[in-house]
Formats: sequence, structure tokens, C-alpha cells
Amino acid sequence: MPDPENVLIIGSGPAGYTAALYTARANLQPLVIEGFLWGGLLQQTTDVENYPGYRDGVMGPAMMQEFRDQAERFGARFVTDQVTAVTLADLPGGVHRVYVGEDEYRARTVVLAMGAEHRKLEVPGEQELSGRGVSYCATCDAAFFKDREIVVVGGGDSAMEEAIFLSKFGSRVTVVHRRDEFRASSIMLERARAADNLEFLTPYVVEELAADDGKGLTTVRVRHAESGETKEIAAAGAFIAVGHEPQSGIVRGQVDVDEAGYVVTQDRSTRTNLPGVLAAGDVVDHTYRQAVTAAGSGCQAALDAEWYLRDTPEVPVPDAMPAGPVPESHWAAPRV
Repeated sequence: MPDPENVLIIGSGPAGYTAALYTARANLQPLVIEGFLWGGLLQQTTDVENYPGYRDGVMGPAMMQEFRDQAERFGARFVTDQVTAVTLADLPGGVHRVYVGEDEYRARTVVLAMGAEHRKLEVPGEQELSGRGVSYCATCDAAFFKDREIVVVGGGDSAMEEAIFLSKFGSRVTVVHRRDEFRASSIMLERARAADNLEFLTPYVVEELAADDGKGLTTVRVRHAESGETKEIAAAGAFIAVGHEPQSGIVRGQVDVDEAGYVVTQDRSTRTNLPGVLAAGDVVDHTYRQAVTAAGSGCQAALDAEWYLRDTPEVPVPDAMPAGPVPESHWAAPRV
């Protein structure tokens, strides 16, 4: 069995690739198990205009390729496959085990960078029009809908925040929610209602997102939740704000997570409750969920890993340390 890796990174995207870049430049030779859908949510994004250093903007997939190439230049290695299970050590200096099917990888430190997925409506047209009118991030895409009609779907604080921000750009913003009551806080509702070009449509559910011109989104079809009455709303943009799903399932039961499933880190660090296990990016971040903040936390995770390796004596790996099959209790199959 080869010696354990110094650093093993689960996941990719800005957090994973930045952690790989920093640890590679520190001569730690990181191994990145990046998943089949490497690059994270930015692989599903078209124009990125708010990441520093790209004056004229950049396509999301192109930016992620550059992140990956830069890390590779300094010696990061990649496995383009899915992590299927982990067994994390709970003693300082212990060796963590990460599985890709029957293949076992061992590492002194593990960086969790599995990200989060936007919760989807799962309605016709949503997937096809993603990036062509359908968005999940007002901060990212609001400027593309200046003086256009916009729909926001959701009823919580995040939906109100998106709608308020979009009202500065769109000619009209319609918030569609499936109930008459909102989950949003009173202060957020008051702020939303104060916007002159923002209105509410309740209780309606979205049935379809349509491109009548065959190009970008033109119509949001909705149905009254009680009467069944249907109507169409003209819209060039539809922002879906119904929550996120952190991709932490593979480590739940070993690493502390909160009630929403986000990995819990200590103080302002990326350290989890287990020694040598760090977490970065959207699998941790409730609030910001931006490429630049994910990259920043990837840098933090790399530095935390480097300091842990410097300060923690290595525990010898027992000759009889079991290799697969993985205990059934650890199997999971989230996307990373």
C-alpha cells in the first residue's frame, strides 16, 4: 500500500481548485477527486462578470478550466470520478480513507469541497433554459435583465433579497409563491413591498418555463394552488430562490453538520470537528455562495491543511488496517 497522500480534496469548483493550487505550490502534491461534473455550479453558468481579474467577463466553464489548469501546473493530480464513501479518522495524525467504488485512497488531511446544488422546481423548461433566462443567482445575473420583466419564485428571505436586488434592474419584478403566507421575515417583506416595481402573485405554483421564440425565456406559466386557474406571465428572466442542498451526505454521521446539512466549521477557520478534515466553499456557506468567496475559503482550507501537517505528528498506518469492502453504513452517492 502506498504512503498516504498529504492532502486529498473531495470536489472541485472554485473552493476545491483553489485548495489544490495552494497545497500544490506548498509542495504537498494534492490529489483531487473532482467528480464527473467537475467545476461545480460554474460549469452550468454562462457569462461570469463579477469575478476579479476578468475585465471583460468569462464563461463559467472556461474559468473553471483555467482554475484546474493552474492547479495542475504546480503538481495537483486529478481523479475524474465520484467519491462513493469515506471513513474519517478521529485522532490527530490519523489516516483518513476515501473510496471511489472499490478503490481506496488514504490521506493525512481531507478537504471537503463538494459544494451545494440549487434546489430545482423540476418543471418543464427549467433545465433547458438554464443560462438562457433561468437563473439561481441575482447577484450573478441581474445585470443581464436591465429594463426587462423578471419573475422570482420563492417565499423566504432569500427570495425577497433576490427580488429587492432585481428590482433595481428590471422594469417589473413579480414574486410567485405557492402560499398566501410567506416564510420571509417581516422586515424583508416590508422592504420588498416598498419597491415600486415589485409585485406579488399568490398562491400560485410554476408549471412551465417556456421560450416561445425558441431562444431565451419569454413566458412563465403558473397555476392557482386552490382553484387550478392558469395564467401566463411575460418574463425575460426567472430567478429560482427555493433553497440549496449542500452535498454533504457522504460525510454526515462523521463530520458535524447543521440542521440544513451544511458542514460546521470551528470559529473562522475551515476546521471541522475531526482532526485533519477541513471544509470549504458552498458545502459550508449559508450566506454568500459566490465564486470569489468559495475560492477564498479554499485558500483558507489549504493553509489550515498545511499548518495541520506541520504541527501534527504522523501516526503509523497499521499493517492490518482493513481495506474494502467499505462498511455498508458509510456508503452514499451524492454528486461531488
